[in-house]
Amino acid sequence: MELAGLSVAQAIYKTYPPSKYRKILIFAGPGNNGGDGLVAARHLKLFGYEPKIYYPKLISKPIYLNLINQLKNFNIDFIKFNDLTINENDIEYLTNEINESDQLIDSLFGFSFHPPLKTPFDTILRLMSESKKPITAVDIPTGWDVDNGPPEVEESKEGNYKYKPTMLVSLTAPKPCSLKFNGVHYLGGRFISKELADTWNIDYPNYPGVDQVVKLD
Repeated sequence: MELAGLSVAQAIYKTYPPSKYRKILIFAGPGNNGGDGLVAARHLKLFGYEPKIYYPKLISKPIYLNLINQLKNFNIDFIKFNDLTINENDIEYLTNEINESDQLIDSLFGFSFHPPLKTPFDTILRLMSESKKPITAVDIPTGWDVDNGPPEVEESKEGNYKYKPTMLVSLTAPKPCSLKFNGVHYLGGRFISKELADTWNIDYPNYPGVDQVVKLD
């Protein structure tokens, strides 16, 4: 998770530098994908960004509690914490926060996601889609099928929408759904040794220098 979050932060720095995209709003889900976003927030703060976090569901496991404590020590704001409710006032507030941000991070759900999206995550995804802000998706865009990619149309209680992030950071190896992605694509996380890659017949690219990410064509 630590290397995954660092990978996301490095990809963002290379594509959306803090000189132009300093204010970041991170949408973090309750599982490992959300944990990657929490780790990324800490590294992004060190890289010169101003991250904020929307974290509506906390899983009370030591790894997540430790991440929360680290973020508080870094004075990183949570605009929503462990609260799944969302009403019209919340939507207005969140819309304003999105509008004031320079870019967004989708670390809500990854390959273990099973539809449908529940409240408030369906509303969050719709608001992201409508924002026209640069969006970085962690490993898999939220709501996408790991094999087949995006659904024909996403749905929320407010209506239908299309969700298309502008950058994808695949972790360990690109998932089949990444073939349906047309934006900036990075592979992140030097998690696999050459021996293991050879054993599993994985075509692993060469990472430049000490980077945790490599840009894919």
